[in-house]
Amino acid sequence: MTPPPPPPTPVTRATRRLRIRHTTRVSYAQPAASSHNEVRMTPLTLPGQTTLDARVLVNPSTPTWSYWDYWGTQVTGFDLIEPHSDLTITATSLVETAPPEPLPDAPAWAEVTAATAGSRLIEYLTATSRTTLPAELLDRAREVAAGLDVHGTAVAVSSMVADHVSYVPGATGVHTSAAEAWEQGAGVCQDIAHLTLGMLRGLGLPTRYISGYLHPEREAELHRPVPGQSHAWIEYWAGDWTGYDPTNRVPADESHVVVGRGRDYDDVTPHKGIYRGVAGGPPEVTIEFTRVA
Repeated sequence: MTPPPPPPTPVTRATRRLRIRHTTRVSYAQPAASSHNEVRMTPLTLPGQTTLDARVLVNPSTPTWSYWDYWGTQVTGFDLIEPHSDLTITATSLVETAPPEPLPDAPAWAEVTAATAGSRLIEYLTATSRTTLPAELLDRAREVAAGLDVHGTAVAVSSMVADHVSYVPGATGVHTSAAEAWEQGAGVCQDIAHLTLGMLRGLGLPTRYISGYLHPEREAELHRPVPGQSHAWIEYWAGDWTGYDPTNRVPADESHVVVGRGRDYDDVTPHKGIYRGVAGGPPEVTIEFTRVA
Protein backbone atom coordinates (compact mmCIF):
# COMPACT_ATOMS: atom_id res chain seq x y z
CA MET A 1 0.00 0.00 0.00
CA THR A 2 1.42 3.37 -1.01
CA PRO A 3 1.78 5.71 1.98
CA PRO A 4 -0.07 9.01 1.70
CA PRO A 5 2.00 11.98 0.57
CA PRO A 6 3.38 14.18 3.31
CA PRO A 7 1.38 17.32 4.09
CA PRO A 8 2.50 20.40 2.20
CA THR A 9 5.17 22.46 3.86
CA PRO A 10 3.63 25.69 5.11
CA VAL A 11 4.88 28.78 3.36
CA THR A 12 6.50 31.18 5.78
CA ARG A 13 6.94 34.86 5.01
CA ALA A 14 10.07 36.33 6.56
CA THR A 15 9.23 39.43 8.57
CA ARG A 16 11.40 42.40 9.32
CA ARG A 17 11.26 45.06 11.99
CA LEU A 18 11.97 48.70 11.35
CA ARG A 19 12.39 51.49 13.85
CA ILE A 20 11.44 54.84 12.32
CA ARG A 21 12.20 58.27 13.74
CA HIS A 22 10.50 61.20 11.99
CA THR A 23 11.44 64.66 13.26
CA THR A 24 9.89 67.94 12.10
CA ARG A 25 11.28 71.27 13.29
CA VAL A 26 9.47 74.54 12.67
CA SER A 27 11.19 77.86 13.41
CA TYR A 28 9.32 81.16 13.38
CA ALA A 29 10.74 84.55 12.39
CA GLN A 30 9.18 85.86 15.61
CA PRO A 31 7.56 83.88 18.43
CA ALA A 32 4.18 82.50 17.41
CA ALA A 33 1.39 83.54 19.77
CA SER A 34 -0.30 80.12 19.42
CA SER A 35 -0.56 77.16 17.05
CA HIS A 36 -2.98 74.32 16.36
CA ASN A 37 -1.62 71.17 14.76
CA GLU A 38 -2.51 67.76 13.27
CA VAL A 39 0.10 65.05 12.74
CA ARG A 40 -0.26 61.90 10.61
CA MET A 41 2.95 59.98 11.31
CA THR A 42 1.76 56.81 13.09
CA PRO A 43 1.97 53.67 10.91
CA LEU A 44 -1.20 51.60 10.61
CA THR A 45 -1.65 47.99 11.66
CA LEU A 46 -2.75 46.05 8.59
CA PRO A 47 -2.45 42.56 7.12
CA GLY A 48 1.30 42.22 6.62
CA GLN A 49 2.12 45.24 8.82
CA THR A 50 1.96 45.48 12.62
CA THR A 51 2.79 48.60 14.59
CA LEU A 52 4.38 47.32 17.80
CA ASP A 53 5.06 50.72 19.33
CA ALA A 54 4.38 54.32 18.32
CA ARG A 55 4.47 57.69 20.03
CA VAL A 56 4.47 61.37 19.10
CA LEU A 57 6.37 63.82 21.31
CA VAL A 58 6.05 67.58 21.08
CA ASN A 59 8.43 70.31 22.26
CA PRO A 60 7.38 72.68 23.83
CA SER A 61 5.58 70.03 25.82
CA THR A 62 1.80 70.07 25.58
CA PRO A 63 -1.02 67.53 25.91
CA THR A 64 -1.90 65.59 22.77
CA TRP A 65 -4.94 63.58 21.72
CA SER A 66 -5.53 61.09 18.92
CA TYR A 67 -8.39 59.98 16.71
CA TRP A 68 -9.04 58.14 13.43
CA ASP A 69 -10.00 60.33 10.52
CA TYR A 70 -12.56 59.53 7.82
CA TRP A 71 -9.97 57.73 5.68
CA GLY A 72 -8.76 55.50 8.51
CA THR A 73 -5.54 57.30 9.38
CA GLN A 74 -4.50 57.86 13.00
CA VAL A 75 -4.20 61.57 13.76
CA THR A 76 -2.39 63.17 16.70
CA GLY A 77 -3.66 66.65 17.56
CA PHE A 78 -2.28 69.30 19.88
CA ASP A 79 -2.51 73.02 20.63
CA LEU A 80 0.16 75.40 21.86
CA ILE A 81 -1.49 78.40 23.44
CA GLU A 82 1.63 80.11 24.82
CA PRO A 83 4.14 82.05 22.70
CA HIS A 84 6.85 79.81 21.20
CA SER A 85 9.73 80.55 18.85
CA ASP A 86 10.01 77.02 17.48
CA LEU A 87 8.23 73.68 17.46
CA THR A 88 9.69 70.16 17.31
CA ILE A 89 7.58 67.08 16.60
CA THR A 90 9.24 63.68 17.00
CA ALA A 91 7.30 60.61 15.90
CA THR A 92 8.91 57.23 16.62
CA SER A 93 7.55 53.83 15.72
CA LEU A 94 8.54 50.16 15.65
CA VAL A 95 6.88 48.29 12.80
CA GLU A 96 6.97 44.65 11.77
CA THR A 97 6.35 43.99 8.09
CA ALA A 98 6.05 40.88 5.94
CA PRO A 99 6.31 40.28 2.19
CA PRO A 100 3.01 40.81 0.37
CA GLU A 101 0.68 37.96 -0.52
CA PRO A 102 0.69 36.80 -4.16
CA LEU A 103 -1.34 38.99 -6.49
CA PRO A 104 -5.02 38.03 -6.60
CA ASP A 105 -6.46 37.00 -9.94
CA ALA A 106 -7.43 40.10 -11.87
CA PRO A 107 -11.19 40.73 -11.89
CA ALA A 108 -12.84 41.52 -15.19
CA TRP A 109 -13.32 45.22 -15.86
CA ALA A 110 -17.08 44.69 -15.69
CA GLU A 111 -16.66 43.33 -12.15
CA VAL A 112 -14.70 46.42 -11.16
CA THR A 113 -17.41 48.68 -12.54
CA ALA A 114 -20.18 46.75 -10.80
CA ALA A 115 -18.35 46.73 -7.45
CA THR A 116 -17.68 50.46 -7.65
CA ALA A 117 -21.25 51.54 -8.35
CA GLY A 118 -23.02 52.60 -5.17
CA SER A 119 -20.06 51.79 -2.90
CA ARG A 120 -17.36 53.83 -1.18
CA LEU A 121 -15.01 52.85 -3.98
CA ILE A 122 -16.59 55.67 -5.97
CA GLU A 123 -14.64 58.11 -3.77
CA TYR A 124 -11.44 56.76 -5.30
CA LEU A 125 -12.64 57.36 -8.84
CA THR A 126 -13.38 61.05 -8.42
CA ALA A 127 -10.72 63.48 -9.65
CA THR A 128 -9.42 66.07 -7.20
CA SER A 129 -7.76 69.41 -7.86
CA ARG A 130 -4.38 67.69 -7.51
CA THR A 131 -5.16 64.77 -9.82
CA THR A 132 -7.27 66.33 -12.60
CA LEU A 133 -5.63 65.70 -15.96
CA PRO A 134 -6.24 67.04 -19.48
CA ALA A 135 -8.27 64.83 -21.82
CA GLU A 136 -5.34 64.21 -24.15
CA LEU A 137 -3.30 62.74 -21.30
CA LEU A 138 -6.11 60.37 -20.36
CA ASP A 139 -6.31 59.35 -24.02
CA ARG A 140 -2.63 58.41 -23.92
CA ALA A 141 -3.27 56.30 -20.83
CA ARG A 142 -6.10 54.49 -22.65
CA GLU A 143 -3.78 53.70 -25.54
CA VAL A 144 -1.11 52.31 -23.20
CA ALA A 145 -3.66 50.16 -21.32
CA ALA A 146 -5.62 48.89 -24.32
CA GLY A 147 -6.37 45.18 -23.94
CA LEU A 148 -4.72 44.82 -20.53
CA ASP A 149 -6.30 43.46 -17.36
CA VAL A 150 -6.41 45.43 -14.10
CA HIS A 151 -2.90 44.46 -12.95
CA GLY A 152 -1.38 45.02 -16.36
CA THR A 153 -3.06 48.41 -16.61
CA ALA A 154 -1.66 49.56 -13.26
CA VAL A 155 1.88 48.55 -14.22
CA ALA A 156 1.69 49.96 -17.76
CA VAL A 157 0.32 53.33 -16.67
CA SER A 158 2.87 53.53 -13.82
CA SER A 159 5.67 52.88 -16.31
CA MET A 160 4.31 55.51 -18.67
CA VAL A 161 4.40 58.10 -15.89
CA ALA A 162 7.85 57.11 -14.65
CA ASP A 163 9.22 57.20 -18.21
CA HIS A 164 8.05 60.78 -18.66
CA VAL A 165 8.50 62.30 -15.18
CA SER A 166 12.03 62.09 -13.84
CA TYR A 167 12.43 61.79 -10.08
CA VAL A 168 14.19 65.03 -9.13
CA PRO A 169 14.12 66.00 -5.42
CA GLY A 170 13.08 69.62 -5.02
CA ALA A 171 11.71 69.90 -8.57
CA THR A 172 8.20 70.55 -7.26
CA GLY A 173 6.49 71.72 -4.08
CA VAL A 174 3.71 70.27 -1.95
CA HIS A 175 1.14 72.33 -3.89
CA THR A 176 2.17 71.15 -7.37
CA SER A 177 -0.62 69.46 -9.31
CA ALA A 178 -0.22 66.28 -11.34
CA ALA A 179 -0.74 68.15 -14.60
CA GLU A 180 2.01 70.65 -13.71
CA ALA A 181 4.45 67.85 -12.88
CA TRP A 182 3.73 66.15 -16.21
CA GLU A 183 4.23 69.41 -18.11
CA GLN A 184 7.66 70.03 -16.60
CA GLY A 185 8.68 66.36 -16.81
CA ALA A 186 10.16 66.24 -13.32
CA GLY A 187 8.84 65.76 -9.81
CA VAL A 188 8.98 63.69 -6.67
CA CYS A 189 7.16 60.56 -5.51
CA GLN A 190 4.10 62.61 -4.57
CA ASP A 191 3.76 63.90 -8.14
CA ILE A 192 4.33 60.50 -9.72
CA ALA A 193 1.70 58.97 -7.44
CA HIS A 194 -0.80 61.74 -8.23
CA LEU A 195 -0.28 61.32 -11.97
CA THR A 196 -0.64 57.55 -11.84
CA LEU A 197 -3.79 57.54 -9.76
CA GLY A 198 -5.29 60.34 -11.86
CA MET A 199 -4.81 58.25 -15.00
CA LEU A 200 -6.03 55.01 -13.44
CA ARG A 201 -9.14 56.74 -12.11
CA GLY A 202 -9.75 58.12 -15.57
CA LEU A 203 -9.70 54.53 -16.85
CA GLY A 204 -12.32 53.49 -14.29
CA LEU A 205 -10.00 51.83 -11.77
CA PRO A 206 -10.48 52.91 -8.11
CA THR A 207 -7.08 54.05 -6.86
CA ARG A 208 -5.98 55.67 -3.62
CA TYR A 209 -2.93 57.66 -2.52
CA ILE A 210 -0.67 56.07 0.09
CA SER A 211 1.56 58.07 2.41
CA GLY A 212 4.24 56.32 4.41
CA TYR A 213 7.88 55.33 4.47
CA LEU A 214 10.22 53.30 2.30
CA HIS A 215 13.41 51.91 3.82
CA PRO A 216 16.10 53.14 1.40
CA GLU A 217 18.44 50.15 1.92
CA ARG A 218 16.59 46.85 1.72
CA GLU A 219 19.54 44.79 2.97
CA ALA A 220 20.91 47.25 5.53
CA GLU A 221 22.73 45.57 8.37
CA LEU A 222 20.90 45.38 11.66
CA HIS A 223 20.98 48.31 14.10
CA ARG A 224 22.64 50.73 11.66
CA PRO A 225 20.65 53.97 11.31
CA VAL A 226 19.99 55.00 7.70
CA PRO A 227 18.74 58.46 6.68
CA GLY A 228 15.67 58.47 4.46
CA GLN A 229 12.50 60.29 3.50
CA SER A 230 8.76 59.88 3.60
CA HIS A 231 7.33 58.22 0.51
CA ALA A 232 4.15 58.04 -1.57
CA TRP A 233 2.74 55.27 -3.75
CA ILE A 234 -0.68 53.93 -4.79
CA GLU A 235 -3.13 51.14 -4.13
CA TYR A 236 -5.57 50.09 -6.85
CA TRP A 237 -8.64 47.92 -6.40
CA ALA A 238 -8.43 44.45 -7.96
CA GLY A 239 -11.00 42.65 -5.84
CA ASP A 240 -8.85 43.78 -2.92
CA TRP A 241 -6.47 46.70 -2.52
CA THR A 242 -3.12 46.08 -4.20
CA GLY A 243 -0.09 48.28 -3.60
CA TYR A 244 2.25 49.48 -6.33
CA ASP A 245 5.13 51.96 -6.18
CA PRO A 246 5.22 53.82 -9.52
CA THR A 247 8.31 55.85 -8.61
CA ASN A 248 10.40 52.69 -8.23
CA ARG A 249 8.31 50.52 -10.62
CA VAL A 250 7.83 47.76 -8.05
CA PRO A 251 4.94 46.27 -6.06
CA ALA A 252 4.73 47.62 -2.53
CA ASP A 253 6.49 45.13 -0.25
CA GLU A 254 7.93 44.67 3.23
CA SER A 255 10.16 47.74 2.82
CA HIS A 256 7.07 49.96 2.47
CA VAL A 257 5.36 51.14 5.67
CA VAL A 258 1.83 52.53 5.33
CA VAL A 259 0.88 55.55 7.44
CA GLY A 260 -2.19 56.95 5.68
CA ARG A 261 -4.50 56.43 2.71
CA GLY A 262 -6.77 58.90 0.94
CA ARG A 263 -7.72 60.56 -2.33
CA ASP A 264 -4.50 62.54 -2.60
CA TYR A 265 -1.78 64.20 -0.50
CA ASP A 266 -4.21 66.61 1.12
CA ASP A 267 -5.97 63.74 2.92
CA VAL A 268 -2.76 62.39 4.48
CA THR A 269 -0.46 65.39 5.00
CA PRO A 270 2.09 64.37 7.68
CA HIS A 271 1.89 67.72 9.49
CA LYS A 272 -0.60 70.50 9.00
CA GLY A 273 -1.59 73.37 11.24
CA ILE A 274 -2.17 77.06 11.67
CA TYR A 275 -0.46 79.60 13.88
CA ARG A 276 -0.73 83.26 14.86
CA GLY A 277 2.47 85.09 14.08
CA VAL A 278 4.93 86.23 11.41
CA ALA A 279 5.60 83.83 8.55
CA GLY A 280 8.76 81.75 8.90
CA GLY A 281 10.74 79.44 6.66
CA PRO A 282 9.81 75.89 5.61
CA PRO A 283 9.98 73.15 8.24
CA GLU A 284 13.11 71.04 8.58
CA VAL A 285 12.31 67.33 8.31
CA THR A 286 14.64 64.42 9.07
CA ILE A 287 13.73 60.73 8.95
CA GLU A 288 15.88 57.87 10.19
CA PHE A 289 15.37 54.14 9.67
CA THR A 290 16.96 51.37 11.69
CA ARG A 291 16.41 47.74 10.84
CA VAL A 292 16.30 45.81 14.13
CA ALA A 293 15.26 42.34 12.89
